[in-house]
Amino acid sequence: MKQQIIMKLLTGMAGLSIALGAATAHATPESDRQALIKYYTQKYPNVKLEDYVYGALAFDPDSMAQYEAIMEFPPYMSEIEQGRKMWETPFKNGKTYADCLPNGGKQIAGNYPMFDEAQGKVVTLKNAINDCRTANGEAAYGYSDAKTMGLLTSYMRTLSDGMLMNVKVEGPKATAAYEDGKKTFFSRNGQLNFACASCHVQNAGSRLRSELISPVVGQTVHWPVFRGGERLTTLQDRYVGCFKQVRAVSPTPGSATMNNLEYFHSAMSNGLPMKASVFRK
Repeated sequence: MKQQIIMKLLTGMAGLSIALGAATAHATPESDRQALIKYYTQKYPNVKLEDYVYGALAFDPDSMAQYEAIMEFPPYMSEIEQGRKMWETPFKNGKTYADCLPNGGKQIAGNYPMFDEAQGKVVTLKNAINDCRTANGEAAYGYSDAKTMGLLTSYMRTLSDGMLMNVKVEGPKATAAYEDGKKTFFSRNGQLNFACASCHVQNAGSRLRSELISPVVGQTVHWPVFRGGERLTTLQDRYVGCFKQVRAVSPTPGSATMNNLEYFHSAMSNGLPMKASVFRK
């Protein structure tokens, strides 16, 4: 049975380049995004573009109803509250995160990841938080530490709820980083020979065992998520899990490879509103 599922997923790969046209070569971020939207619209004409912010829930009314019921009284509000306290607690020098982040940290999360020309690399929201910390004499948080960086970013992204994703790719260096992330997304890896696109492009909306597969468009607007109630999972933590599931060695969270992947991935959700810190199974 497992082998049949794998073969079903692999079958769709042959038509991927045809389905997306030139989406993986010499295309702009916007043309890549539009190609994906066209592909999903043709495949699922009854699913509205704005509903892709709900991920796989957009394909299953029953799951959406359960999600909406849970979100009336989210089981993870104490974790969000911990993140709020961390956000508001001054550094030893008396300053706060709001003092060193654009717009006091509000309505900015949708701009990340961004390419920093001065540093010559992609900077994620986590990088910006650690830059703020070190600039104020504080130690950087571990990139994947759920109890510090995870809780802080889960709260901070709620300050940008409803903001439209607006990841910019401008200039040759930024474009190179974007193309590197796109290459990672479409490259097969591991013993199962899967790419991110194997599941989240042509097999979006299909079932893998009991789970519906989410589309790449809209995926990044709702991370980090609380899986199963209170288990916080960040976007790059999920990348690690995906690499492991296809039996591949994962790049290190916070590395250039992972940040560039997040850069490409996030640009595919441009124009969609953020739904920060939500429940997922």
